[in-house]
Parts: sequence; structure tokens; C-alpha cells
Amino acid sequence: MAGRIPDRDITAIREQTRIEDIVGDYVALRRAGADSLKGLCPFHDEKSPSFHVRPNHGHFHCFGCGEGGDVYSFLQKQEHISFVEAVEQLADRIGYQINYEGGGTAIKRDRGTRARLVAANAAAAKFYAAALQSPEAQPAREYLKERDFDAVAAVQFGCGYAPAGWDTMTKALLSQGFEFSELEAAGLSKQGRKGPIDRFHRRLLWPIRNLAGDIIGFGARKLFDDDNLGKYMNTPETMLYKKSQVLFGLDHAKKSIAKGHQVVVVEGYTDVMAMHLAGVTTAVASCGTAFGEDHLALIRRLMMDDSYFRGEVIYTFDGDDAGKAAALKAFEGEQSISGQTFVAIAPDGMDPCELRQEKGDAAVRDLIARRVPMFEFAIKALLAGHDLDTAEGRVHALRDTVPVVARIKDIALRDEYARQLAGWVGWEEVSQVLGRVREEGARIRKAQGVSPSGGRGATRGARNRPEAEAAPTSARPQPNDPRLWPQREALKAALQYPAIAGTVFDSLPVECFNEPAYAIIRQAMTGLGGTSSGLGGAAWVDAVRNAVDDPIIDPLVTELAVESMPVDEDNIARYISSVLARLQEVWVGSQIADIKSRLRRMAPSDDPDGYNAVFGDLVALEAYRRSLLEQAVDPIVDAG
Repeated sequence: MAGRIPDRDITAIREQTRIEDIVGDYVALRRAGADSLKGLCPFHDEKSPSFHVRPNHGHFHCFGCGEGGDVYSFLQKQEHISFVEAVEQLADRIGYQINYEGGGTAIKRDRGTRARLVAANAAAAKFYAAALQSPEAQPAREYLKERDFDAVAAVQFGCGYAPAGWDTMTKALLSQGFEFSELEAAGLSKQGRKGPIDRFHRRLLWPIRNLAGDIIGFGARKLFDDDNLGKYMNTPETMLYKKSQVLFGLDHAKKSIAKGHQVVVVEGYTDVMAMHLAGVTTAVASCGTAFGEDHLALIRRLMMDDSYFRGEVIYTFDGDDAGKAAALKAFEGEQSISGQTFVAIAPDGMDPCELRQEKGDAAVRDLIARRVPMFEFAIKALLAGHDLDTAEGRVHALRDTVPVVARIKDIALRDEYARQLAGWVGWEEVSQVLGRVREEGARIRKAQGVSPSGGRGATRGARNRPEAEAAPTSARPQPNDPRLWPQREALKAALQYPAIAGTVFDSLPVECFNEPAYAIIRQAMTGLGGTSSGLGGAAWVDAVRNAVDDPIIDPLVTELAVESMPVDEDNIARYISSVLARLQEVWVGSQIADIKSRLRRMAPSDDPDGYNAVFGDLVALEAYRRSLLEQAVDPIVDAG
């Protein structure tokens, strides 16, 4: 047995370890001050970052769930390991030699359980990689070669081969000092009728790593026809391997995902390899289970997806009916992330690996470039089942697709898809489709327990809103909802700095505030004469509260009036200008979408002058939008 780890070693390891590097293996961090980094907490699900790391102090704290501590605490909580294992893991990472008290420097360390399982998996991966070069593994090498993966690619992704012998790998690792109980706990071996045996036999293997780069399990592909255990096998659930929380290729992709705010979700191990080798280095695949909520949470933390304006999740599916069904199933969970979600389906029923084989690397990159929005794909997939050349077919198509569009949470996006749906179906009365989508949306929200308020403020605040009767006018919005960030910041600016917000704020159409509660406050300000009313300070805030006259919205006015701006005092004016530009840009974007919709319904040959006039409006608005984007604040970079 090893002795006790002395305090001086514990202190030295902590001081020589950069906590931001350790935490950064699991969470995308960005600068939040002179000695502060922040990201999405790995210990609870959140949409806005409340997890802070102080590099100079070597501590972390989450203001959302309250978790905190030093680098050892982080590893213990994240990896579910003991304090001793955390110390030893960091010592190994920085190459520090622990001098155990009572044992001296030469003593062999009694490694913790988790560390032993990681070591066993690493030893197994080395064994399997060597076995891939054996004569017996020729079918495995041929399998890779047929899919255009050479020896360099095999090494890059750690490919290996499980030999035919019942206990070949088990004996090899037992001879290295591992115990059968450890191999069994790691999912590498199991008890057979005559003793310990290997879990994998005669299969091509891929090691599966966690974010820190540790091998925690394996995926195994069938090679021989007489192998009747299924096309794919994976390591069973273990202390290390939780299939709902791991993604193959994430160790290769995590830096590109964090940098590019994009992840490409594919279905198989060879698809990940094909994507990366073709230059799409953000590709990952789930392991033995569907891509689910835990996977999304993991990806969001890497993408720092706390903003409505950043982050893409691109699903690739086979082009057959099963692939389309998988895409529609993915649509069900799409709105649980704030990033934009897309679908990319290769032609002729090919998967990405086959596409690369048939048409080369450029075709794989083009597949991702030609992605379509998930909403659009889901709607068009449903429309494909109807005969849109007949009146009956169009009616049935609307009955199937209106509920899908109505489930879109973003109001502006929902209305735009309602308009597009009318065009796709060939329904001339766009307003009818828009009305049906809004009615269905109101019914869905009511079924979810969200009901409208009948207060005076609700009527006044929603005066110019198209779906005033349907919207939950007095429900208080979540302060950290990334979709509503520009609206909230604009109202804070108008309440706290009316002289700076000024005429730019007053000129914003009320439609810019599509959150009902925020629209109520905006209408109250307008009724008082706007920011140019001459009021300021407490008198201005009290006047807005009185004008609102709603017991639910009143506290929200106060909250907005005291909530701090995420910038230094010297940068307030620039920040407010940027926020208002962002809000204007969102509004102009909706106008551009309307004009594009009109152009699609116009025939240039029928009315060339009218068409050119509308097209001229589009060009002017797009130029205006570009100028606004140059002024607009980036909520990730500038608001931190």
C-alpha cells in the first residue's frame, strides 16, 4: 500500500495546475473580466452562463446551482472520483512525482478505482491497435481500405482488432498486473463458463474517449457472417461509460466545435472518420443510442450556446425513409437548444462515408454547406405525403403541417414559416394559414398551462400585436432567455439611460418587442411620450410602472430598472447603441423575409415595374440590415 500524500505535494500540484485548462476540457470558457472566465455549468442545465472560473485564485463557482471549489473539487464532481484520485490524475497530467509519506518515492502507487479502469482501457486500446496489424486482422484492414481509410486514418482514430481467441486480450492485461475485477468493471472482460473471457471477438474496434481524452469504452463492428451478436456492439454501461453522455469523435472535434460554434451529428463511426478526413472537423456520433438531451447539453457547453444568434447543430441522415424518419424524430427535441438546427441528407440514400467514397471529399463538404433548416425539412417531409395538385390534398396537407409550425416557439420564426407554408402548399390566402397557425399555437400554449391575462396593461401592451388575443400577455419572461436578450437590454437602456437611448429607441416599432410582457412596457413608454418626455431617474421609472398598471408586470419594470448592464460605465453609450442596432436588425430581417415572400408570389413578366419596385425595396433593406449588423453588439463577445 502507498502512504499518505503529503500536504506539500497537494499544494504544489494545485499551484502548478491551471484550473482553466482542466475546466476547459469540459466547458467552453470565455473572458468575463480581468480575472474571470465563464461558461455553461456542467453540473446543471442552463441557457445562460452562470459558471465562473477565477484563474488567479484557482477556484470555480456556479451562481446558478451553487457548486464551487478548487481544481480538485471540480475533477471529483465531474468525474465522480475520490480526492486521492483527483490529486494523482493531476500529478500524472503535469508530470509531478508524489512522495508518499511512509512509502518513499519508489513505492508503486495504489491507484484509485477510476484511474485503474482508465488505465485498463488504455492498455486494451494498445493491445487492439497492435492486433490490427496481425494476419488474422486482414478482414478488418480490408474493411477500412474499402471505405478509403488508410493506415494513417486508422492510427488517427485508434482503430483496433479484437482477436478470435476467447481470452487473448484478458490474459494479456492480466499479465500486465490488472485484476479480472478491474477488467470486468471496465467492460473489457466478462465471466465465461470456464473462466474470464474477452467481451469482443473478431471485430473492428474504435476507442471512445471522454472530453479529457481518456479512453472509456469501445465500439465494435461485425466483420464475419457467422458473428450473430449484432452489427455493432458497444462497451456496456460502466463507471466510465454512460452511452447517453458520450459521443464518438468528440475528442477530435471539441476544439473545432468551440471555435466554429457548429456540430455535425452523424450516425456511425466510419461517418465520423469520413467527415473529419474530408475537412468537416466538427463531426461526432452517438454510441449505441439516439442523440438525446444529455448529448445536446454536452454540445451546448462546448459551443457556448447561450445566444440565439450563434451555434448550429447539423444532423446528417441517410437519404432513405429511415433517415427521414430519424430526422423528424430529431425535430421533436430541436427547440431544447437555442442554436439553429439543420438537416443534411446525401443523395441516393448514401451516408457520409459512402458519399466520400463515391464523390470525394468536396462532396462531403458540400453536403454540409447545402444543409436546410430543420423546421423546413420537417414541414416539407410531411407535405411530400400529399397531392398538392388537388384541393383535397392541399387541405389535408395544411391539417398535418399547421400543428408542426404552431409548435415553433419563436414568434417571428413561426409567423415566417406560416407564410412559407402557404407558398409551399399553394394556398393563395396567406393570412388564412397565418391565422390558423396562431390559433393552434394559442391552443398549444393553453394546453401547457399558459393562459392570457385580462388586465388593462395587457390590452394596451398588445394593441398592435397581431396575436394579442392568443398571447399570454401578462406572463413574466425568463430573464436569461437568449431569444429575448435584445428586447430586455433595450428596455433596460430606455429605463436607466433614457437620454442615451433617446430617439433611436422611440423610433423602434412596437413589433420589435414580440415578447408580450416587454411589449406592454414599450407601449407604456410610448404613451408617456417616450424617452424624450423629459422624465428621468426614479420619476421616469415610477411613471412607466403606473402606466403599465399590471400586478405581474410592475415588478418587472423595477427589475429592468436596477439590473446592471454587462459593460463598464465608460462603454454604456456604445453598448446601448449596439443593442438598439441589434433590435432594429432583427426587425428589418423580418421585413426582408416578408418582401422575399412577396417576390416568390410575383411573376416578373406580369408586372415588371411592380416586381422591380419590390426588388428595389429588398436591396435597400438588405443594405440597411448590413449597416445595422456592423453596429450591432455580439451578445457573446461584447456583453461579457
